[in-house]
Amino acid sequence: MRAFFLGIIFAALLPAAKTLDVYFIDVEGGQATLIVSPSGQSMVVDTGWAGFNNRDADRIAAAAKLAGIKQIDYLVITHFHGDHVGGVPQLAAKLPIKHFVDHGPSRESGPDPDKLYSAYKAAWGSGEHIAVKPGDKIPVKGLDVQVLTADGEAIKTPVKGAGAPNPLCGKDPKRAEDKSENARSTGTLITFGKFRLIDLGDLTWNKEQELVCPNNLVGPVDVYLSTHHGMDMSGPATIVHALKPRVAIQNNGATKGGTAPAWQVMHSSPGIQDIWQLHYAVNAGKLNNVDEQFIANPDQNHDQGNWIKLSAEENGNFTVTNGRNNFSKTYKP
Repeated sequence: MRAFFLGIIFAALLPAAKTLDVYFIDVEGGQATLIVSPSGQSMVVDTGWAGFNNRDADRIAAAAKLAGIKQIDYLVITHFHGDHVGGVPQLAAKLPIKHFVDHGPSRESGPDPDKLYSAYKAAWGSGEHIAVKPGDKIPVKGLDVQVLTADGEAIKTPVKGAGAPNPLCGKDPKRAEDKSENARSTGTLITFGKFRLIDLGDLTWNKEQELVCPNNLVGPVDVYLSTHHGMDMSGPATIVHALKPRVAIQNNGATKGGTAPAWQVMHSSPGIQDIWQLHYAVNAGKLNNVDEQFIANPDQNHDQGNWIKLSAEENGNFTVTNGRNNFSKTYKP
């Protein structure tokens, strides 16, 4: 009995297991995701929009402060559209950025794309630039961050444990070729022990299917960040149902993304337990939105930039929290 109580006391004195913490930041229908490794290193995926009185950069900086982060070790830009790369200069003015990671030069040209890409390059400053290709690893200490797609190409070799034939292939007809930066998105698979999170940026319909057809090169994931903010030009069942996520996070805006068809694909995915949304999707209607407790910003007229936070343990256990109301739910391995 004495040994039993000594064991309890000893366990209480042990430091809490460190978690992978992910903040899905509200940038009004763009993307900004802060990832903090158990090692303390940080990775930000995209920076939202420019302008708006530094709104998006301020929100990222606020999340970084909450997470105890004073610098960004790796900034990953999925592609060169204004809702993903626009906020880089403003963010770089607020926090040191050590490495700038992208798929290489922008594939769009013209006055606006050129201006956007030039502003991004000017922000590199003293940071190091890294152009990645499928199969590369982004060396965040404590995590396995594998590049799945980049510059229109995808991995050819399955990740560990994947590679089985996908019976869904052929059920979602191919669409017209997308020649925009969306199809060039840098997509990543983030692994921490038994936990897996996938983020494909704004990758579009045909390119997504290349990842899972004829064989599923990715395998199942725990959390799926809705591709392209939940727009139905992305997210066919062929990939979403093949990934079998337990939880989906939809980084939509009030009137951008969160379309009914894309939401229904996630909602009907085998094994899905919950969908969490950054905004109530106004145009999708009540039947294509989750209960309000799972929505960070339910009122389009009074948006306060509330985030959604995910904390994952190495054993695959993870908790999702709504920054608006502190509602949390834990998902067992």
